[in-house]
Amino acid sequence: MKKYCLGVDIGGTTVKIGLFDKDGKVLDKWEIVTRKDEGGSFILSDIAASVDDKLKQMSIDKSAVIGMGLGIPGPITSDGTVLKCVNLGWGIFNVAEEVTKLTGIENVKVGNDANVAALGEMWQGGGKGYQNVVMITLGTGVGGGIILNGKILTGSKGAAGEIGHITVNFDEEDTCNCGKRGCLEQFASATGIVKEAKRLLLVSDKSSKLRDLQYLSAKSIFDAAKEGDELANDLVDQLTRYLGVAASHIAAVVDPEVFVIGGGVSKAGDILTTRIKQNYEKNVMFALQNKEFKLAELGNDAGIFGCAKMVLD
Repeated sequence: MKKYCLGVDIGGTTVKIGLFDKDGKVLDKWEIVTRKDEGGSFILSDIAASVDDKLKQMSIDKSAVIGMGLGIPGPITSDGTVLKCVNLGWGIFNVAEEVTKLTGIENVKVGNDANVAALGEMWQGGGKGYQNVVMITLGTGVGGGIILNGKILTGSKGAAGEIGHITVNFDEEDTCNCGKRGCLEQFASATGIVKEAKRLLLVSDKSSKLRDLQYLSAKSIFDAAKEGDELANDLVDQLTRYLGVAASHIAAVVDPEVFVIGGGVSKAGDILTTRIKQNYEKNVMFALQNKEFKLAELGNDAGIFGCAKMVLD
């Protein structure tokens, strides 16, 4: 009998689901709405119903499903317990046990969404061919995942890899969402670089095409930098300096082979990875120099690939 597994990436807006064969080939993928009503109490039952419907459509008996992996936007313990997830409205409960009750699938693995995305990129994306990978995701916030010897580094409470909350600016007065000040997320996220652009435009007298834009975005800032805009390049230099410094700190602890840069901001391309690497090399000890910096390749599918990988390992 042919065997299958499922990868489920639960986001704040949609749940992405992938059906894989045991060799890791994605056979189908689809999305459902993340219903956060009543403390997110419908999310797992909606997933179970959607999976049942898909298996019936494809005439796959549930006994052929060897397991299901789930990515959750919050800290997860090794037994599959979520330690509160504000984005979904969840408190503390064992996700793995609940999914088994709802689906009848015994082999259920649960991980933090950023960690499983890193695992997916190591397996089939920008980190393919490496066993020690640090993924940095630059989106609305800054997230991360650490893979050592092919396995997710979770930490004692499932919170390892919170790269966005490394302090990079001790003079920052604004408070990060985590409650600290000067976090990487405040400068290297899509929202952070726009905030810094508005701040710089007020205090700088440099001419810049950014002053003529009605809507500032990370993309417009990087586009202007590529065209030689001096003020935009100052912003990119600051962002990549902070990222390079943060990467040097991370390397001093976990010594990865490669850094994979993902998230919406990574669409800026080589200007981002090249400058991060330059700043990394300036700030890291000799033994940790010459790491690879690559762009993520799986996009929004990284999570479902990583979830499937958890089951297949």
